[in-house]
Amino acid sequence: MSDHQARYPIATMCELLGVSSSGYYAWVKRRPSRRAESDAALIEEIGAAHTASRGTYGAPRVHAELTEKGIRVGRKRVARLMSQAGLAGVSRRKFVTTTVKGDSRQAPDLIERNFTAAGPDRLWVADISYIPTWAGFLYLAVVLDACSRRIVGWSMATTLATQLVLDALNMALAMRRPRDVIHHSDQGSQYTSIEFGRRCRDAGVRPSMGSVGDAYDNAMCESFFATLECELLDRHRFKTQPDARSAVFTFIEGFYNPRRRHSSIGYLSPIDYERRLQRHQSTAIDPDAHQPGVVLAAVKDKPFGRPQEEAVLDRRCARRPHHRAGRDGRMAPPGAEPKNATKQRDQMTSNQTA
Repeated sequence: MSDHQARYPIATMCELLGVSSSGYYAWVKRRPSRRAESDAALIEEIGAAHTASRGTYGAPRVHAELTEKGIRVGRKRVARLMSQAGLAGVSRRKFVTTTVKGDSRQAPDLIERNFTAAGPDRLWVADISYIPTWAGFLYLAVVLDACSRRIVGWSMATTLATQLVLDALNMALAMRRPRDVIHHSDQGSQYTSIEFGRRCRDAGVRPSMGSVGDAYDNAMCESFFATLECELLDRHRFKTQPDARSAVFTFIEGFYNPRRRHSSIGYLSPIDYERRLQRHQSTAIDPDAHQPGVVLAAVKDKPFGRPQEEAVLDRRCARRPHHRAGRDGRMAPPGAEPKNATKQRDQMTSNQTA
């Protein structure tokens, strides 16, 4: 009515809409409700968090950002306000593989789709992807730590040569200096080459390879490339290869490793998760430290990487196991007594009396 009052009388519009003119004027003079004012303030915070994530975060990660700032708000309310403000996260497209099987000897599969690691530098996963530019393809090789999801090594080149994966591995070795780490990849010709196998042997790295044509055997690294495509490559077009190199460097070292939140590690960034692991380990080693213990475990049970038996799932909805009771086998709550327990007890008593 306010938008059309220059063309139509307010009384006429009120009569057509079935409202009173006095009610309309009272509504115009009325202050916004506390809920509306709170929503307006939250929309500003949500917009700032969404902009800081380069427009990639959806409601779950924006909710985690607000929680870290001390703003207590429900996730569904965040989703509603994001929809109201026209904000949304990015979605992923179908992944295109670049694996070419080599004729060299393949390493055994040492993990068998179990991508859980008790600590950093115990399991690395590696793969190659491509970045389209107007000047041609640019290839990217990465080495990812399975515990923290951190990119510990990466390299870029214009060809799919063995030196591409060697540079990524050398960067990871120089940064982390691991001991007896497992390096898992596909059976691409770069990873089955003699040069790569010799470098792994000299550095004490245990190579591991999945089967051919099965993305689930290297699902964790495939997931990173899907994130890269979704949050960077699908949203930008690079004219030159130096522009692509600069953008990928900024994404990995400026956003992904230090800031991007991962649902599988409690909505922490890879660097923050490793810092929390170090604090937890130092607290466990020092008996005089009086700091509250922190439960660090995956919060989701991924289909491609189930947690180990000793892992603790940080889920409040975890249910206690139920026991079956009665002949019909129906579920009974823990501690419930079977239906025929009284009959068995009476029969045992009669036998002892006899």
